[in-house]
Amino acid sequence: MKKNYYCLYLLFGIIFSSQAQENTLKNAIGLRFGNNHGLGIEVSYQNKLSLKNRLELDFGWTNDNHTDALKISGIYQWYWNFEKEVDWYAGFGGGLGSWNTDNNYMNSYGNDNGIFYVINGDVGIEYNFKEIPIQLAIDLRPEYVFNNYERNDFGINFGLSIRYKF
Repeated sequence: MKKNYYCLYLLFGIIFSSQAQENTLKNAIGLRFGNNHGLGIEVSYQNKLSLKNRLELDFGWTNDNHTDALKISGIYQWYWNFEKEVDWYAGFGGGLGSWNTDNNYMNSYGNDNGIFYVINGDVGIEYNFKEIPIQLAIDLRPEYVFNNYERNDFGINFGLSIRYKF
């Protein structure tokens, strides 16, 4: 009889500890590959703020023909469970960056470098693997870019992300 109680306690302990581990995964870090104004790659970090909200911080580099850009951005997101391992999310945010054009290339801004800030939205879907702490996501980010010259720009940044959850 004691063995049965011991097995029952052990079973409940395993169930509750695995549930507690799932709920304690508050962060994720990885890479996001995007395509607005050329190929871009970002280091992406997510911090869970509550059951339905999180903050995503990204630091990245983009290359478009003869122009390179660095950008740091933050996005506040709401997320909802769609199915067991599938969530969808939406949010808004902004960021700052700088760009630099090759010396032998004349661009439409009339200069070879500058700074910019961006206001963006975000909508996407993600899959959270159950057995391993990995997350895959696809998202769309409409972005409006303001720069230190008279030309401002709107674009859609399509991205694919892979993150490690911890």
